[in-house]
Amino acid sequence: MLDEQFAVTDKGGTMRLGKCPCVLTEGSLAHQAYGKLDIEERHRHRFEFNNQFQMQFEANGLCVTGTSPNGKLVEVIELRDHPWFLAVQCHPEFKSKPTKAHPLFQGFIHAAIARREGKKKADAAKPYTMPAEAVGAS
Repeated sequence: MLDEQFAVTDKGGTMRLGKCPCVLTEGSLAHQAYGKLDIEERHRHRFEFNNQFQMQFEANGLCVTGTSPNGKLVEVIELRDHPWFLAVQCHPEFKSKPTKAHPLFQGFIHAAIARREGKKKADAAKPYTMPAEAVGAS
């Protein structure tokens, strides 16, 4: 929870709601998807990333690639060396339409297609070996 919310017992109206600014890390998957470093997205949540654990997470492959402008709130995380692991605090589905998908959804689909095409190319480059069960069948 946000520091100022720990003493709150009546949860009504304590959520982080509405449009919030975010600064992305240059070269990150999020930056590639949005095509810019400064974005604004809609939020509807009460809980936040616990910054006390950020160094421990980063030492194990998690990258914080988007924060509030003051750097205190984590908005986007990614996994280092993963083709597309990206998690956000915002709700991109609020700004997505059937005919114009949100940039993060577009990025996910492009990553999936690229992975499939890369796998097809890798499989095509492998020499064909007959399955063991087929060898004994003749």
